[in-house]
Amino acid sequence: MEDYIYGRNNVLELLIDGKRSVSKILLIKNIKNNDKINQIIEIAKQRNIIFQFVSKEKFIQLGDVSHQGVVAYVSPVKYVELDDFLAKKTNAYKKVIITDGVEDPHNFGSIIRSAVCAGFDAVIFPSRRNAGINSTVEKSSAGAVNLIDLVMVNSLSAAITKLKDKDFWIIVTDIKSDDNYYDIDYCDMNFAIVMGSEKSGVSSTILKQADYKVKIPIIKNFDSLNVANAAGIVMYEAVKQILRKSENVV
Repeated sequence: MEDYIYGRNNVLELLIDGKRSVSKILLIKNIKNNDKINQIIEIAKQRNIIFQFVSKEKFIQLGDVSHQGVVAYVSPVKYVELDDFLAKKTNAYKKVIITDGVEDPHNFGSIIRSAVCAGFDAVIFPSRRNAGINSTVEKSSAGAVNLIDLVMVNSLSAAITKLKDKDFWIIVTDIKSDDNYYDIDYCDMNFAIVMGSEKSGVSSTILKQADYKVKIPIIKNFDSLNVANAAGIVMYEAVKQILRKSENVV
């Protein structure tokens, strides 16, 4: 069940804070533009948050409140700070998936769902140029958004630097790589698998931070594999190796 926040100041502060996921924003038709309204719309565009201009009847359900023609619907899912995730104690090595510009909410939700099924510990994603956790992502994940740490960061590069400082190995998917995804030994280390955007893959900045670059071999002369499917393939190679090693340990 989604909650809602209303009023120009409240909605803008909600978006600037960025710690709660916004599924959509409604603005009353013919609302008078000002700096706050323009900021709300700009941030919504940057984060791929749905915003709609609707008739005043849509706001009647809010009751007698000072909505000022703006309401944001907020998901109950809360984000986890990267430092808090890294501080969690565990007896096993940590494994995370990072999305670098996955904009389609269906793909993003599917990646989260696969990450939960594969026993990953967190999904890390940037606050800009990546899908956020909205109702479409929640539905596509089949509720998996509630079963894994979701870490939204302002700078993906800075987050990766922090992961490396905490002994994480960064495995970046890159179609131009010489190594295949199954050539990596995923056992006995903390690691992060980075998946790039649907259009352009992993950004050049993040590629430079990679410890390993891997590709999924394409047999046919067709270089496009859905990012959610690709993420599942790589994650489950890691799962296969880790489970196989644990089964062989006496």
